[in-house]
Formats: sequence, structure tokens, C-alpha cells
Amino acid sequence: MGKKKVFVSGCYDMLHSGHVAFFEEAATHGDLYVGIGSDKTIHELKARKTIHTEDERLYMVRALKSVKEAWVNSGSGVLDFVEDLKRLQPDIFFVNSDGHTPAKERLCQELGIRYIVSQRIPHGGLPVRSTTALRKECLIPYRLDLAGGWLDQPSVSKYCPGAVLTISIEPDYEFNDRSGMSTSSRKKAIELWQADIPEGDKEKLARTLFCFENPPGTKYVSGSQDSLGIVLPGLNRLYYNGDYWPESIESITDRDLLGWIEERLWLVPLSPRHAEYDVLADTHINESDAQRLSQAAEACWQALKAKDVIAWGKAASDSFEAQVAMFPNMIISEVSTVLETYKSKVLGWKISGAGGGGYLVFVSEQPVEKAIQIRIRRG
Repeated sequence: MGKKKVFVSGCYDMLHSGHVAFFEEAATHGDLYVGIGSDKTIHELKARKTIHTEDERLYMVRALKSVKEAWVNSGSGVLDFVEDLKRLQPDIFFVNSDGHTPAKERLCQELGIRYIVSQRIPHGGLPVRSTTALRKECLIPYRLDLAGGWLDQPSVSKYCPGAVLTISIEPDYEFNDRSGMSTSSRKKAIELWQADIPEGDKEKLARTLFCFENPPGTKYVSGSQDSLGIVLPGLNRLYYNGDYWPESIESITDRDLLGWIEERLWLVPLSPRHAEYDVLADTHINESDAQRLSQAAEACWQALKAKDVIAWGKAASDSFEAQVAMFPNMIISEVSTVLETYKSKVLGWKISGAGGGGYLVFVSEQPVEKAIQIRIRRG
């Protein structure tokens, strides 16, 4: 009987000792086959170019003695390797702990492939390495709003109080500026705390960040959902009633629920919002739509707590429609065109942050083409 076939897939840009150790560990299970993401796929997913082209990355990976064969994956999106996987028919799909996703595990179950998660074992006395560390990214999270965005602005919640729902996202991806992921607030957090959120009262820390970002005299006050969404782990309900700071805060850090959300939440990268684009140039804030937004956010909160994915999807879409009614510049024609291609395939949709670009956010029980999945920071 011949050796087992082992498959791994990734970007493998900025090849380092951590990659080599990962390949060596995978190769202990059999002959190692490596699929690398194409330049086009990586640009679509991360909205940035690779340091090394796909030809360079393929050359370097093939040069490693632990690798039997390597190629550029033929598909696109997070699961760009599906057709290659079916063609190879490996015995094992090997991933590292950062690369593990429920979608990959489900795919392997469907295809009868053993799924193994590496624990990043460095070679000899070498330090643990990752591309994230080499890029000098810190551990401070990003923020994504799930529903109710804009209610953290008094100009909206004065018409109808309501909640903004946020999740704190682990920095597994380099989210772009002007993409609705609170990168501006995160940069201020890095100025304050460098590597990670410090220990202490999270709400007080969030207020410190909010004040640091919005000193006296600030013309356009950044909503406090940004600072709170970054600092507070898990899923948060921030209830606003005509003020910049929420009247009440509810947080859920239940691992089971957060995992359930992660499995059904998909982000499709778009181009960042243009620097000169003004979402607030045309607004129609009114009581009726503010009430619709508030009701949709509350429906979303209840759906998430009940793990009702159908209700979650509808509430997310209803929240987004209410936002666009008041802030029509949230969605531009290019984004609208892309969104229309997905609507029939998903349960709900919105756009990240203030819109104009960034990420389309989808609710779906099934994998979404060209989408990434995120990890929610636990408590």
C-alpha cells in the first residue's frame, strides 16, 4: 500500500520557518501536496496584493524537500481548493489552528477526508512563527456591527432609541481602512495600548478609547459602538437613547452561541470606501425609519439568542434597508450590483459599517462564494 496523500492549502506569502515546520509536520502523515491561493484570489479576499507573486510562491514551496507537489488552486474564494481537493482525493486535509474553519471541516466530512488541525510545533528550538506576527499585527480586535448601526448617533436615536449589535473580531485578517471595521478606532487603541486590550473594567477602557479618539472640539464624533465593539468581547447589545454613550449594555460571551454565529456569518471583500466619498452628504433621517432600524436591531438580537438563522437573516436585511433609507450613500452602484448577485443565495445581508465599500456581510447556512469567515473574541 502506498503512502497516504496529505493536502494543505494557503497563501504562503512571506515564506518563513513556521511554514516550513508546518509542511514538515504535515508530511509526517504521508506524501504532501500543497495548493496555494492565486494572486487574484488573495486580492479578492484581502483587498491587497501579495508580497510575492503566485509564481514566486509556487517556486519556493516546490523547492521544499517535504513537499511532493504543489500548484496554484483552480478556484476562488476561501474554499478555492475544492476542485483540486476532489481531483487529488487525499486521505488527510491538514490545517493549522489559525486556518481551521467550520466550512473546511464540513467539506472534509462530506468528502470522507480526515481533517487534522496542527498546533504549530516549531522546529527544534526555533520560535513559533506566523505571517501575522511577521507583519507585526497586534492582538487588538476589529469591530463589526450586525444590526442597528447609526443608532449610536444622537441625530438618529433622538427619533427612536434602540440598540446597535456588535461583535469583537480577532485580527486574523488585515481589514482595510474605510471598510467599516473600525480601523480608525483600532489605530487609536494601538496608540493607547500597543499590543492588546489591557486587563480591567472593559466599559471604562472603552470610554477611555472613545474620549481619546474624540477629544473636545471634535467636529465629527466617531460613534461609541466602535470603541465598545473593539473592547467588549463577544456579542454586545448597546442601547442608545439620544446620547453618544449607550444607556445600557448587554454582552454575551457564551462560546456555543458565538461559534454558531461564526459558522453562519460570511464577509465578501469589496474595495474600500474612497477617501473623498462622503456617506453623510445626503441623509434623510426621520422617525419612521429610525423606528424601523430600532425594531430590526431588536429582532436581530432576539433571533441570535434563539439561534434562529432565518429570523436573523431577515432582521439583518431589514436593519440594512432602514439604514439605506436614511443614509442612501451607504450603497453605491458597484456595491449594489455585487449584492444583487448574492441575494437569492443567502438568508440576509448588510454592508459593514457606514458603507460606500468595505465588506458585504451575509447570513447563510451554506458557504458563500468568495467570502471569508471571522473569529469572535471570547471573554
